[in-house]
Amino acid sequence: MGLVGVAAGVGLVWGMSRLASTGDVTVRLGDDTFEAGDPVEMSRVIARDGPILYADAAGGKRDIWLQHLGAGPNGGWYAFDAHRPGAGRDCTLQWQAAAAVFTDPCDGAVVAPHGEGLPAYEVRIDDGELIVDLNAVGEGD
Repeated sequence: MGLVGVAAGVGLVWGMSRLASTGDVTVRLGDDTFEAGDPVEMSRVIARDGPILYADAAGGKRDIWLQHLGAGPNGGWYAFDAHRPGAGRDCTLQWQAAAAVFTDPCDGAVVAPHGEGLPAYEVRIDDGELIVDLNAVGEGD
């Protein structure tokens, strides 16, 4: 019974690798977008508690901050890396509410509230849902 299971597993891995090598199959792990919730509610939460840190659920290093700096819930959204380029996960930027900036706990560097200079992700509202596109990366302004 055990040998049959091992043989089936090997066959599955071999078959998947053959399909992936043909170029006809795209292998994708994880979601392309992140649904952050209702923009009205999320803007209220951020106004009350500050930006929201979302840890990479896959255990990687793609932790992001979600920030709202708009006058209303339909604009002024920012999503950006929670670490400065080259920084380790132990250097996750920290929100300083009194100064309204982020600081790097490892070297004290200050980052603007909209993540200027950090890898940033497109944020949009679709059907009343706040969507962060994790593949649409650029540099924060």
